[in-house]
Amino acid sequence: MTETLQHAIALQEDAGGTPNPVAPGWNLDALVAQLRLSREITHNIRHQGRIRRTPSRETVTTILDGLTAALFPSHYGQSEIGAGNIDYFVGSTLDNALILLTEQVRRSLAFTREEVPPEASLHEQALAITGDFASQLPSIRGVLVSDLTAAFRGDPAATNFPEILLGYPGMTAIIYHRLAHALHGLGATFLARLISDIAHSKTGIDIHPGAEIGGSFFIDHGTGVVIGETTVIGERVRLYQAVTLGARHFPTDENGVLVKGSPRHPIVEDDVVIYAGATVLGRITIGRGSAIGGNVWLTRSVPPGSQITQAHARSNGQVD
Repeated sequence: MTETLQHAIALQEDAGGTPNPVAPGWNLDALVAQLRLSREITHNIRHQGRIRRTPSRETVTTILDGLTAALFPSHYGQSEIGAGNIDYFVGSTLDNALILLTEQVRRSLAFTREEVPPEASLHEQALAITGDFASQLPSIRGVLVSDLTAAFRGDPAATNFPEILLGYPGMTAIIYHRLAHALHGLGATFLARLISDIAHSKTGIDIHPGAEIGGSFFIDHGTGVVIGETTVIGERVRLYQAVTLGARHFPTDENGVLVKGSPRHPIVEDDVVIYAGATVLGRITIGRGSAIGGNVWLTRSVPPGSQITQAHARSNGQVD
């Protein structure tokens, strides 16, 4: 009897079951050996060939909960918060979140450096990034309040700020994005991308952390919205559900390898509204004050003040 089978029987006995002396229908030892061969030699995908712990999705989710509670304590914090203890709650919650964040930043840096420095250096870099990130939180909150105000003013169904903070997926997505974008700009790109995916899973809204988004931004409904990495969005922009701000093509180098990070997504200027289902592709510019109608497919720039609908796009031969 192999050690693996003995272990399986022992676990079954611990669980109160009846041990089955018949070997299972798979050869576990052989499978483990084959997977080790794939992992170590034939299909090794480890960064620089070394085993490192990746950031923990569960811990990052805990960090996000803490950061949002510190930013909006009376909405995301504990129910017993009052005027006398709110600063204590914010300080304690924020300190715990930043301590956890430092470790997750450290782990992520090991996968974003071409030459991974010693662990002590990684920790120092993580502390510096977390400190810089923390210093941005007051200004991030200020921009988020402008987003919150834009949602309240832009949606006739919104009755108060708590309803938007607690019940609007677009608000949750933009909170997470502004936190992720700050980390992305500080060099914690892997961790920022993980935050954006957590937001995507939670809200159905996919915003790359590299996207630049101005204040007073409002995503109404939001399900299916996609905003690409190099998108630039101005002030007071509003998007509806299923809007895509994407790339039309992907540039490659002389060897046919994709060029990473090249500008390939739209520029959306101030005061633009893009309605449900519109697809805007490529490094084009949507001029200030324009309105892009529902289900429009747009691959060319439009001047300020444009009103683009499906009928217009088909009839004038200038916009497609």
